Amino acid sequence: MNPAIPLPYLDAYGPTVQAQVRTLIAQDRLGEYLLSRYGEGHEVRNDKALHRAAVEMKDRFMRNTAPLNKVRYDSKLQALSHALGTHTTVSRVQGQRLKASREIRVATVFREAPAEFLNMILVHELAHLKEWNHNKAFYQLCLHMAPNYHQLEFDLRLYLTLLDCGRASSASAR
Repeated sequence: MNPAIPLPYLDAYGPTVQAQVRTLIAQDRLGEYLLSRYGEGHEVRNDKALHRAAVEMKDRFMRNTAPLNKVRYDSKLQALSHALGTHTTVSRVQGQRLKASREIRVATVFREAPAEFLNMILVHELAHLKEWNHNKAFYQLCLHMAPNYHQLEFDLRLYLTLLDCGRASSASAR
């Protein structure tokens, strides 16, 4: 086991968890583990399909929130801000009215990621429409939309670690 393997996505986890992940990496089994849990790919490859998926999820779980104006993939997201998704609200004055535009951007890494990880990012960003901060109410809303949200978030961190190791081809699902 190599303790020098950097695990930036798992910094908040204890040394026992990090040691287990390093062992899986050293044995080249992390991709196998993820593939056994998340073998399903998705067909949400373009911005139109992503917008449709986000609106369907919003309408199912958050009917009373304002409509989404844009939902799209953004190739610059992960490199610029180390974010996997962002949500913005832009207010503009149009005549006598103030118009708010809500936009979600998702890192392009999710075009090829398993479907559950894309859904987890959409859940996360949609939850920000109601709760701006990562507080208890935010995570309760995430759990309402995805009951296994915390496990998905952890496994997504493993997937991103796998990508950093350059071994993503063994875990990419189609």
